[in-house]
Amino acid sequence: MSITVTSPCPRDLVIDQAMHEWPVWTCGVSRFPWTYTERETCLVLEGDVTVTSESGDAVRFGGGDLVVFAEGLSCTWKVHLPVRKHYRFG
Repeated sequence: MSITVTSPCPRDLVIDQAMHEWPVWTCGVSRFPWTYTERETCLVLEGDVTVTSESGDAVRFGGGDLVVFAEGLSCTWKVHLPVRKHYRFG
């Protein structure tokens, strides 16, 4: 799978990676296609999202989860509840 979820994200990892210093992205309830041109790691602060890959594999995640999206992944985001996350590319 090109999406991995660690639920919940370990607190020591948040501190070690200084995730709270990463930029913040927000999005309201919506549905949209997305392609990852590079790897993204994010710490979801709040929300409820299902991401479905082109092959039909679906992953649901929300607040407190650490999510990694592989470079080259094409998918559709369905935001069930407004999302707020810290993110880092590369």
